[in-house]
Amino acid sequence: MDRLKLSHIDEELDSSEVAALCFLCLGIVNRKRMEGIKDAKQLFLRLEENGLLDDGAFLAELLHTIRRADLLSLLETDSRRPEETDARPTLSPYRVMLYRIYEDMTTENFEKMKFLLSSKLGRRQIEASDTALDLFVEMEKADLLSPTKLKDMHAVLKEFDQQLALTVKHYMDEVLQQNPTRVPPLPPRVSMDYQRVNNGSQQTPSTLSISETRPSRERIYSDAQPNRQPSSVANEMEYYDLNHNPRGLCVVINNEKFLGEELKDRGGTQEDANVLQSVFSRLGFTVVVHNNLTAGSIQSELTELGKKDFLDHDALVVCVLSHGEKGCVFGTDEKKVKLRELTSPFTSKNAPTLAGKPKLFFIQACQGGSYQEGAVPCPPRPGEEEVREPSLEEDAGPVHGETVAWDADFLMGMATVPECKSFRNTSTGSIYIQELCRQLMKYAKSEEKDDILSVLTRVNREVGKGEYLSHKQMPEPKYTLTKKLVLKYV
Repeated sequence: MDRLKLSHIDEELDSSEVAALCFLCLGIVNRKRMEGIKDAKQLFLRLEENGLLDDGAFLAELLHTIRRADLLSLLETDSRRPEETDARPTLSPYRVMLYRIYEDMTTENFEKMKFLLSSKLGRRQIEASDTALDLFVEMEKADLLSPTKLKDMHAVLKEFDQQLALTVKHYMDEVLQQNPTRVPPLPPRVSMDYQRVNNGSQQTPSTLSISETRPSRERIYSDAQPNRQPSSVANEMEYYDLNHNPRGLCVVINNEKFLGEELKDRGGTQEDANVLQSVFSRLGFTVVVHNNLTAGSIQSELTELGKKDFLDHDALVVCVLSHGEKGCVFGTDEKKVKLRELTSPFTSKNAPTLAGKPKLFFIQACQGGSYQEGAVPCPPRPGEEEVREPSLEEDAGPVHGETVAWDADFLMGMATVPECKSFRNTSTGSIYIQELCRQLMKYAKSEEKDDILSVLTRVNREVGKGEYLSHKQMPEPKYTLTKKLVLKYV
């Protein structure tokens, strides 16, 4: 191929693109021969040694893959993807799949991946990996990754990015099904050990090596035939995994005794704490109860919890039983904790080993000072609250707060809608928590596969039917869940 054209292409490629080209060529060109390449000119020499630049088709495929089709004009070819033939090598679908993962991986997720692999790769290997492509190479050297060994990669990606994990799963289901037992050898002219002799017009193979290259069999679809994902992939993407035992932690913050003068003690809250402990223990969670925490203690407990390693956990549950106002709950010192301060320690940024896993928050507290009315509003007469239902109280407080900040895979189950009060029986517990636990128990032992949102819809319906101190209460679930969560007894 014209060296001047190759020189022009070299000038247009930056160092990251050259590194990507080198990665894609591994398995076609001997790995040792690829070491030390700093620019595209050096790479082109290696490709030329292996007869891969004879017609420009292989280089065109490389440029297409790294999305530099604009350089094809320098090869005097069109911008269409070159057709595959049996007469020349094509890129390994395995390497192209890894490159697509590299393209779609954020810097944050790359750091998470290094953290998750730190126990399997040495510190030197982790520190030497500046990009995901470097990390993939180190995984290959450690025998953690190969065209037919992708389970470790899939498991790691599932911890923080379900879409990237699906890319691997699709490759495993679609490509490896063609021949799951071995990787086919290269055609003779693709051998990594060819040496150019005399004037370079002939090549003599020394030893044939194994390639990652597989024939690309793209499916053809008509306009009448939808391109559906394999059912196994669809099922995996539809439900959160709950495979560990215990499933994870359930933390209950139970505030009953308040130290100031504005907020009354919360009689009956111990019944809520007891039933939550019973139900979530049976659902497979390790339950930890914290009683009577100040605002500062609530924040410090959750901040420390967010630093925990959740690799062996499938989910997290946090229940807060206290007084509240819009956008906040109160510590026993009558100071507020914003709802976003409850959730922020567990975002994917702050708790990377919880990324992609469901995080459930159930808040039994008022969210304002207003009453919800039914179809026939009937405000209570002075003193009627104590006369008609002396055992019911409101979990209300005097201060306004802020709304919650959301991240992926969160669910916030609120006892009531914003601006309104929630109710608690001083003997049997709160209306919301008791109904929540009844519904969780009912469907945990049923054969139906009802997810948590279906359960919370029933909670809304049952709580909404009641009348409390002549008023109504309507719970409100808010969520950014990306899958269905089904909780069953363990």
